Amino acid sequence: MSFERTGAGIGLGAEQAPSPSHATLTSAQGTSPSLRLQILSTEHWSLLASRSLAWNESFSRAGMFLTTLTGAIVALALVAQASAFGDGFTLFALVILPVVLFIGVATYIRLGTSNYHEGLCVIGMNRIRAAYLELAPDLERYFVMSAHDDLRGIGITMGVQPGGGRLFWVAQMIAGTPTVVMILDSVLAGAIAAIAALRVGAAPSTALLVGVLGFAIATVAQSWYSRQTIAKAQAGQHPLFPTPEG
Repeated sequence: MSFERTGAGIGLGAEQAPSPSHATLTSAQGTSPSLRLQILSTEHWSLLASRSLAWNESFSRAGMFLTTLTGAIVALALVAQASAFGDGFTLFALVILPVVLFIGVATYIRLGTSNYHEGLCVIGMNRIRAAYLELAPDLERYFVMSAHDDLRGIGITMGVQPGGGRLFWVAQMIAGTPTVVMILDSVLAGAIAAIAALRVGAAPSTALLVGVLGFAIATVAQSWYSRQTIAKAQAGQHPLFPTPEG
């Protein structure tokens, strides 16, 4: 989210490679244009189905995490009423909250993988769209999605509005599902740290500081993981059909 789809996204390098010519598409190895079109169409639909599966997995994993978190909060509220926030509450919280945090971290990592997979599918579909235009250049005005596999072209196909300034991009990142999951994970880490501090007899003010520190450490760790993942994705992808200047 968050690629992010806001929080966890994929970018491409600025290196430019020459695109295949129309003659290459229509005459290499004697393959007919109709057969090439059939192959391209089949691959296009395969990528579209794969992208749909990535979306479905992202939503299902995020929904599973939120459902688990909601159930844990309800259970903690019931235990708090029964134990008056005593030792039983803190012990129960230190048992159930780490489990929820584990599910949240696993969800965050999987969302990043799904976003990367979706980005690859978009790159492939944009390249196939470029092949369509090489076979039939007069159809370009009918296409609303991009036929370029650089960062701008990927953004157009993924529905990211161009422009908007820095504030717009920050808002898009905050609204992304990976970012939401990352913040919830950090809150859980902070709550676990604060409750553990109370459990060992720390003062409420000290426990609050420990909780804030736990939140900050979890946020920095997850952000560092996202940056490393995005950097690896950028290093492995180079546009073959960059957006023309102007």
